[in-house]
Amino acid sequence: MPADTLVRVQQKMEDAKTVDLSGLERVQQKLVRPPFAPKHEQVASGPPKIVEIEMMVDERLMVVDEDTGASIWAMTYNGSVPGPLIIVHEGDYIELTLKSHTRNVLEHNVDFHASTGALGGGALTHIYPGEQVKMRWKAVKAGCFTYHCAPGGAMIPYHVCHGMNGALMVLPREGLKDRDGNSLTYDKIAYLGEQDYYLPMDQNGVYKTYSNAGDDYADSLEAMRSLVPTHSVFNGSVGAVTGRGAITSDVGETVLMIHNQCNRDSRPHLIGGHADYVWESSFTDPPLRDMETWFVRGGSAVAAMYTFQQPGVYAYVNHNLIEAALLGATAHFVVGGEWNNDLMEQIEEPGPLQG
Repeated sequence: MPADTLVRVQQKMEDAKTVDLSGLERVQQKLVRPPFAPKHEQVASGPPKIVEIEMMVDERLMVVDEDTGASIWAMTYNGSVPGPLIIVHEGDYIELTLKSHTRNVLEHNVDFHASTGALGGGALTHIYPGEQVKMRWKAVKAGCFTYHCAPGGAMIPYHVCHGMNGALMVLPREGLKDRDGNSLTYDKIAYLGEQDYYLPMDQNGVYKTYSNAGDDYADSLEAMRSLVPTHSVFNGSVGAVTGRGAITSDVGETVLMIHNQCNRDSRPHLIGGHADYVWESSFTDPPLRDMETWFVRGGSAVAAMYTFQQPGVYAYVNHNLIEAALLGATAHFVVGGEWNNDLMEQIEEPGPLQG
């Protein structure tokens, strides 16, 4: 952001009336790594609060695909791709302390799509390695929203496509409801960040490696201009949410799946299941019902709720199946419980053709 623009924003803030929040309760929210969610209330108790959070900018070398050796100097909040899920209620104030490791090499900030003014807070949070900044904003819209780094110019897509994005959920104070106003609750949250990477390759098709964060800048911009990702993955790397990283659940358990995609459209589908309810970003609008595949616009986060009916492994995929099967956009839910033959039954095992 140009320095004169930042000065104008800060001057307007200095000229504005001071807001007295001394009577509000302060609470600290401990952020956790994806696919998990921080402790929170589904229905808000009491009046709005000031929710204090802290995020550390961490530039770190991450393996994207162990089979090919593909890696990236990821730009992260709190060391993970995506950044941690933040959960507040409508009317709450978010007080963020943003820090940057001294070992980092680049400038960073954060733009909250859920916030109002100053480029989503991006104009007020620019920091360099070894610095920190504090900002407060009010959550006035209920829904799921993305947040991301936006230093300016080509550095915006460069940082976003290096993993520097995440999701924030602003719950209605009375909790989630169906179109008839009935309360909806969930047993757990599964937070899935879909990340598109554009990793540079040499003339032999081998992924390049770099010694430091930022060294790949020119090569990455060239790869990004193709608009064709080399990888599209959940939670940072190929297979991160499969095998030992799979999300576990049980028959009868209701899971709120939060899907963030900061840069490209996506079409989530739960193979073997559905979405009982889908909120396309806003919790103000009635949820969609009984969706087979739902839509995530690039630059947004979506919430989908499902109660598992059968045990087994469910594949959660981007139903652009090229991206799911070839680029890595697949996660697994492993569900325990008893099988219900009324819902599905194999009548005859595979065998030779008859007749």
